[in-house]
Amino acid sequence: MKAITLNKSGGTENFMVKEIDDPRINPNEVLIKVKAISINPVDAFARQHENVLRGVLKLRNGEQNLVLGWDISGTVVDIGSEVTKFQKEDDVFGMVNFPGQGRAYAEYIAAPEAHLALKPQNISHEEAAAATLAALTAWQALVTHAKVKRGDKVLIHAAGGGVGHYAVQIAKHLGAYVIGTASGSKRDFVTKLGADEFIDHTTENFEDKVNDSDVILDSISAEHLLRSMKAVKKGGRVISIKATFDGEIAKIAKDKDVLTHRLSVSSNGDDMRQIAKLLEDGEIHSHISKKHNLEDMAKAHEEVQTGKTLGKIVVVP
Repeated sequence: MKAITLNKSGGTENFMVKEIDDPRINPNEVLIKVKAISINPVDAFARQHENVLRGVLKLRNGEQNLVLGWDISGTVVDIGSEVTKFQKEDDVFGMVNFPGQGRAYAEYIAAPEAHLALKPQNISHEEAAAATLAALTAWQALVTHAKVKRGDKVLIHAAGGGVGHYAVQIAKHLGAYVIGTASGSKRDFVTKLGADEFIDHTTENFEDKVNDSDVILDSISAEHLLRSMKAVKKGGRVISIKATFDGEIAKIAKDKDVLTHRLSVSSNGDDMRQIAKLLEDGEIHSHISKKHNLEDMAKAHEEVQTGKTLGKIVVVP
């Protein structure tokens, strides 16, 4: 099969289009013909940094033909002997083996059935693939850990990006009052997603306008997280995707009795089924800003690592 392999960490010039063996499935896995792949900032970050690449992929010494990627939508073409949830010709989607080796940048992928959900019939494979790692991150942050409830005031940073645009929609679905931050060019996009308020981070300091958030989802940096601690109310909840809660940030959290959590998203078929239902019912949708062919994986990575993506970037084998 055709795959995009990575020779070594670094720039996108280390990607190669290569013919490799089709994956073999374990008893609890299905073989999927990939119809769409979603690209995330973590893909580019892992590709650039050797320590991250080895850590996220859980590499063993001497491994060859490294294949990145975790987010797919496609059609089941074979099933393992212990698989009970899916059958051949089912359309499925999910974030596969994260952390670990999903090996999604290929024409076929072996995936544990426990990481997948049936693709809603009313959305495309591209829309389904987009709603995997990013939507799971938003779901696990807001539902699993922050436990957002009706009437909560939820501040979502980078609201126009991959995770952010799902987070706005999920928070609104849960009945929250949503404030989204992004650059001014994304104002219309974020408000159309359902945000009740918009803050242009290029012209306004969000902590000057908000100091009573019940929940904050921060995906920026440690410095930014420190600012978020000023915007959360006493007894609130702050979920971070990038920075950790230590030093001055931890002290403020303790003083304000704030629940904190550094999120590490993980593959979860039960959560995928919840997201599938929201997609099927039209409660959330995927915004795809760019679509590339498999051979143009380098372009997709270069666009994602700018940090200015509107919604999601998808690759089609």
